[in-house]
Amino acid sequence: MDTRPALLVLQALLLLPVPGSAAPALRFVAVGDWGGVPNAPFHTAREMANAKEIARTVQTLGADFILSLGDNFYFTGVQDANDKRFQETFEDVFSDRSLRNVPWYVLAGNHDHLGNVSAQIAYSKVSKRWNFPSPYYRLRFKIPRTNVSVAIFMLDTVTICGNSDDFLSQQPERPRDLDLARTQLSWLKKQLAAAKEDYVLVAGHYPVWSIAEHGPTRCLVKQLQPLLATYGVTAYLCGHDHNLQYLQDENGVGYVLSGAGNFMDPSKRHQRKVPNGYLRFHYGAEDSLGGFAYVEMSPKEMSVTYIEASGKSLFKTSLPRRPRP
Repeated sequence: MDTRPALLVLQALLLLPVPGSAAPALRFVAVGDWGGVPNAPFHTAREMANAKEIARTVQTLGADFILSLGDNFYFTGVQDANDKRFQETFEDVFSDRSLRNVPWYVLAGNHDHLGNVSAQIAYSKVSKRWNFPSPYYRLRFKIPRTNVSVAIFMLDTVTICGNSDDFLSQQPERPRDLDLARTQLSWLKKQLAAAKEDYVLVAGHYPVWSIAEHGPTRCLVKQLQPLLATYGVTAYLCGHDHNLQYLQDENGVGYVLSGAGNFMDPSKRHQRKVPNGYLRFHYGAEDSLGGFAYVEMSPKEMSVTYIEASGKSLFKTSLPRRPRP
């Protein structure tokens, strides 16, 4: 019996791409400032457009999770875990079938702090996809089918720096509770010093660097930026300014600002407050429906693509894996 045809068929089958057999990677969406409005219909056209494009991106490119970068509910957060806003601004908007089983990892922004942040934490027990275990926490992942590891440190920058009326372009002046601020920073320092992962990300609501309406957050430039440099952090992800930006400092730390989930602001008023050469990309077109960042981490590098809610790729960059100690 001639087995060659069977072998050729087998060979052909082995060469066909099997679904899910793409190069190993950890993929996620990072979106900030998506929190709708407090009056009917409790969402904006931009939030709806982002939800639709996130769903399409997840369906075509895949995503292991969604990172929420704060200001989850405008303008004054939520009151309790049964607040209707969870349904109206979150569940009913990010309702596409492709998003149903994708977990969200959540942190709080300044508008969330005007309501009850512990209610957002408690909602983790109500929703199977909403994960907000405590005001700040660590996430750990492995890139599928590899030993390459990823750590993400989720911060509460409002507790570190204080609240601010961002519509008056205020800087946060001082934390409400200095002890809580110090405790969180010393936790982060200890965690970063011990982090052996191949990629280390830190995420918070306030930006370290931004050329836009709010500009650099002085408190974070002073207290967080030195930790990112000292401990070789891959990137810092944030929102707060209502646009999309990518900056990179002389230490190679990437700054991914993704705050275009619900509003768009074209302001570049703090361009001179950011060191020369840091800004690589800025998008704040007022007539745009907003957008988000899509991150893909492979064993070799981390790529960041900024996607407009219309589906257009606006900018792509990559950051290397950390050298092994």
